[in-house]
Amino acid sequence: MRIGFRTATVVIASSAIATTLFFGSLKNGNAQTTTRQLPQYTADGQLLLPKDWNHWVYLGSPLTPNALNDGHANFPEFHNVYIEPGSYEIYKKTGQFPEGTMFFKELQLTLPGENPDGSRTEPSGRGYFPGPLNGADVTVKDSKRFPETNGWGYFNFNHHEPKAPMAKVKAKGECAYCHIASAKKDEVWTQFYPLLDK
Repeated sequence: MRIGFRTATVVIASSAIATTLFFGSLKNGNAQTTTRQLPQYTADGQLLLPKDWNHWVYLGSPLTPNALNDGHANFPEFHNVYIEPGSYEIYKKTGQFPEGTMFFKELQLTLPGENPDGSRTEPSGRGYFPGPLNGADVTVKDSKRFPETNGWGYFNFNHHEPKAPMAKVKAKGECAYCHIASAKKDEVWTQFYPLLDK
């Protein structure tokens, strides 16, 4: 019940922010047509699992299977990556990820391999094919909340199913360092997603 009350408080606060952003954009003559879904946190700073991410804007599905990485890939699953639609609308107009931007990365295992390289043969041909879901990661832009990682927070909602309902921010050495070192734009791997890399 306590969590419910806190969640309601966060929802109200987030709605107020969204309303401010909406009318702010109207004032500037550049109306936001998509209502933004902003991140929601518990009182102790854990991020709540975003809702309806599978209705967000799909960006792509990078894959680095174990069989092509000496059996120990850091990320052996498909990474089905989505961006929150309201943030994407702003990015298309400005070329910048606004505060509150969320990326959702749903992890999905490959079906068991039949060949030495981990591939298998299906009616469409030989390759790697998506299997069971395997948890999720979420990235949030909030410059005030995450200054030590250049304004982005990284969260893991399990590397198995079901996904956790909430998650603590990961340490800089677990996720952010790689984004800072190699992501093309503002800690986002825009080089892998044509919708963002324009």
